[in-house]
Amino acid sequence: MATHRLNSMELKKMNRNAIYRYMYTQQSASIQDIAQALNLSLPTVTQNLKELQERELVVENGLFESTGGRKAKSLACNSVAGYAIGLDVTRNHVGIVMIDLSGKVVKNVRNQFSFANNEVYFQGVGRLVEEFVEQCRIDRSRILGVGIALPAILTADRRAVSYATVIDFQGGSIERFAEFIPYPCILSNDANAAGFTELWGEKDIHNVVYLSLNNSVGGSFIVDNQIYAGKNHRGGEFGHMTIMPGGRTCYCGQKGCVDAYCSARILSDSTGGSIVEFFRLLKEGNEPQQAIWEEYLDYLVVTINNLRMLYDCDVILGGYAGAYMEDYINTLQGLAARKNTFEPDGSYLRVCKYKLEATAVGAALELVTDFIDSI
Repeated sequence: MATHRLNSMELKKMNRNAIYRYMYTQQSASIQDIAQALNLSLPTVTQNLKELQERELVVENGLFESTGGRKAKSLACNSVAGYAIGLDVTRNHVGIVMIDLSGKVVKNVRNQFSFANNEVYFQGVGRLVEEFVEQCRIDRSRILGVGIALPAILTADRRAVSYATVIDFQGGSIERFAEFIPYPCILSNDANAAGFTELWGEKDIHNVVYLSLNNSVGGSFIVDNQIYAGKNHRGGEFGHMTIMPGGRTCYCGQKGCVDAYCSARILSDSTGGSIVEFFRLLKEGNEPQQAIWEEYLDYLVVTINNLRMLYDCDVILGGYAGAYMEDYINTLQGLAARKNTFEPDGSYLRVCKYKLEATAVGAALELVTDFIDSI
């Protein structure tokens, strides 16, 4: 079987990418550090670093302490060499974030803006993006693009929507947004984007189930740091697992779905739609919220245990409700342990790191990932 031999251009790009990726994981590094870590010659590292510096992707940030000779230059990735925008499109809002190349959130806003599958809406989203960029005051030429996360199942090429009931966009395409947004655009599933955010920068965790407890329940299954989409790109649709046969009617039309028992609406409906107010009253021990919470936990723990049995990896709780569960994680872990056939504790269960605009951040991070791949 013939094997492909790398030509000089391919080898150069491979070395350049390896150097940039190594530096991306370090606060700073010297030329010698890079050469030793990657087993490359000093001239190869020096030549590639020069090109990365010319592209402003790497900058000098000082000198290392002397070890007897001339002090080595300290080099680091330039996190402000590029930016990505992420949108979290929901039924009633559009969340927008700007992140730099390190994933740091530069600015975020959430606009009340109800979804409508018409030109006025998409023009409005384009206007919101342009106003947001103006407020950020950055060089527009450094914007990599806009990642748009939707509560919908996408086609294999991720340019169109194959299934959507939360928003009226079934059959809709990326072009509807891109027509009014003057930057490259990509589509993401909202729960997949949020799950991707949770694993960003993690060195020890590579497989995880992310359970998104928004106003609709979703999720993602990540294997070796890659989203498992499934044959029909419906992987992670945990909201439509049946946990109560013949139970409550889900918005999808089926009965007994997880969504009908574990969506954030179950909690916030008792406080006029405010999840913040629900958890405030719960902390104060208000009886209506206490009763709703206890019933909610019963169904949530069944769902969590099912996911642990299916995938045998860490489970992360996110979304509107998940973001408030830090104070209750010990209780949740204890309840999960009681359901578990094999394990005496629920330490596999944890709460999301990103409690603000995780979905929008994940949509933007996909552009950063693509950019890093292209270097």
